[in-house]
Amino acid sequence: MLFKLSIKNMKKSFKDYAIYFLTLVLGVAIFYMFNSLDSQEAMLQVSSSTRDIIKLMVNMLGYVSVFVAVVLGLLIVYANNFLINRRKKEFGIYMTLGMGKWQISKIILFETILVGILSLIAGLIIGIFASQFMSVLVAKMFEADMSKFQFVFSKDACIKTCIYFAVMYVAVMFFNAFTVSRYKLINLLNASKKNENVKIKNPIICILVFLGAVVILGYAYWKVTGDVSSLTTADKILSPILMGIVGTVAVFWSLSGFIIQIVQKMKNIYFKNTNMFVLRQINNKINTMVISMSVICLMLFMTISILSSSLALRNTMQRELIEMTPVDLNLYKTANLPEKATIYGIEKIYTKEQREDSKKSVEYTLTQNGFDMNLLKDVVEIPIYADSSITWGTFFGDNLDEVKALYPMLRYETSEQFVKVSDYNKIARLYGQKEYELKDNEYIVLCDFDNIKNLRNMALENGNTLVINGKEYVPKYNECKSGYIMMSTSHINTGIILVPDSCNLKEEQKEQTLLAANYNANTDEEKEKIEAIFTSSNSGLIQNLADNGLEIDGMTKIAIIESSVGIATLVVFIAIYLGIIFLIASSAILALKQLTESSDNRQRYIILRKIGCDEKMINQALFRQIGIFFILPLILAIIHSIFGIQFALSMMSGLASTEQLLPSVVATVLIIGVIYGMYFLATYWGSKNIIKEEQ
Repeated sequence: MLFKLSIKNMKKSFKDYAIYFLTLVLGVAIFYMFNSLDSQEAMLQVSSSTRDIIKLMVNMLGYVSVFVAVVLGLLIVYANNFLINRRKKEFGIYMTLGMGKWQISKIILFETILVGILSLIAGLIIGIFASQFMSVLVAKMFEADMSKFQFVFSKDACIKTCIYFAVMYVAVMFFNAFTVSRYKLINLLNASKKNENVKIKNPIICILVFLGAVVILGYAYWKVTGDVSSLTTADKILSPILMGIVGTVAVFWSLSGFIIQIVQKMKNIYFKNTNMFVLRQINNKINTMVISMSVICLMLFMTISILSSSLALRNTMQRELIEMTPVDLNLYKTANLPEKATIYGIEKIYTKEQREDSKKSVEYTLTQNGFDMNLLKDVVEIPIYADSSITWGTFFGDNLDEVKALYPMLRYETSEQFVKVSDYNKIARLYGQKEYELKDNEYIVLCDFDNIKNLRNMALENGNTLVINGKEYVPKYNECKSGYIMMSTSHINTGIILVPDSCNLKEEQKEQTLLAANYNANTDEEKEKIEAIFTSSNSGLIQNLADNGLEIDGMTKIAIIESSVGIATLVVFIAIYLGIIFLIASSAILALKQLTESSDNRQRYIILRKIGCDEKMINQALFRQIGIFFILPLILAIIHSIFGIQFALSMMSGLASTEQLLPSVVATVLIIGVIYGMYFLATYWGSKNIIKEEQ
């Protein structure tokens, strides 16, 4: 009998379960999608190094899934609590008819299990099909071979999803039993008659609090954008975060105290249609939902910032990889090794053979250790010089104190690197970059790392003179020029000084030797064979160098692209995972709050009908009311995000750029629009049904 009663209750209360069911289905689908990545066939058609990155990503997502499960578990408990509160009067009638609390708990248990099973099945079905699109996305990001792509079902992800959600439901069942055991019959029967005690706030105090919140938030915004250089440690970053939280709570606390006072002065708006009713409803709701609105706002802020910043990072790295990897190979080695040197506090002694080899070219070392130079083409090799008397500190000259105040953690004792202009032009010609000319007393600074470029420009604008081996050189330009000599993942060149060929740089000042080249191959398979010579620990070249105690460092285009794509994809997937979960959580909390309010205010809508409002006016009032409550935290979250994203991009300087922000923001808007809009419509339709119940 209790089971049949549960079925009937579910059919009757389907509209109440809509938000609950939607949240569970989305949670299950997303949980399955992100935990099934390792089973996608597309991932199997990648290189071994990419496969290692994918394994790391799957492991990271596994840890993130634990956090996600906790968030979803708390959300399910919250949503379930809403459903129980909606039915207090119903439970009171059951108890009046002689039903015990244990029997009521069994009814709730049956309903919870039924909803759980249905949502789990629906979520898994959606997740299984959606994961196929996810595999296509992953394959595109990792540039995997899609020729053998086929439909895949991940048994491990399915089992993991079922176990996680089973644990959540067990917790919910215990919570329900505990909640019902505390109910008293008189409270259940009178539940619908209890009203929220709303305290009227002093409008003057509210205005002062609001202004104070604006000042706090304004200062926090300035700290994370205008004074970002001072945020060098975690405790310093924590300060503007706490100010943002306090300011958000203060904004929502103060809104209800003076908005109604302002709108009441606008009589044409206040007395139009049902605006007076809507305004007072909003005023009362904000009063009782300060913490909820603040939490929702902050969760939306995290969603927007995480998604936009991570997608901008991905787009920037994808664009810059093409630009920053113009050749297949960069090899470099230290020149003029001493007899011994202290490296990271450890004294290292170099053999005579190592010291002699350090004076030779990279090509010589490769040839002597069994490498066939015919495997390479477009070979260019240049020396890089350094002078211990010319450091970052001496470069900044009169601006040093000002620069140290902005960036105290920089290593100003680092020696500057010099390249003769003709040598650089050889590399530039190979890379397809701009070539330069210099007079005998001029120098140029190449730097494309934005933060450092701005610092160097301060010295260049002052015409800072460099003295190299007794001769003075002045800057040809009053700003840094773009350029680099070594491949990298992005624009991270902190400074190379080009000097004229007549500059008397001595052989003992040579710090490194750099070789750039392309593979002499026409197909990807041929390139991978040559690649293995430089990257595989089993290759003859690597073993010969190790046997002779010689070291050649370097990077290859293939390795840079694979590692960069892997890191960017890892960040993007974790960001999307967390961002969508935060979005679902904030949307669900807001939706359930609005449904609770609609349930509590049914009598007020009945009064509206009695005084002559038709259904169209009532529905418009409800639509505006719910719309305003969905928009309010979103507006403040967007304002927070404008500054939060700028701070995130500044922290990722050289990795993500504002140029790639627009497509990222568009993608974020689409994601938020779909999920947030879905919850808004479900809330509106659910509320419409609730206020019609007692006509």
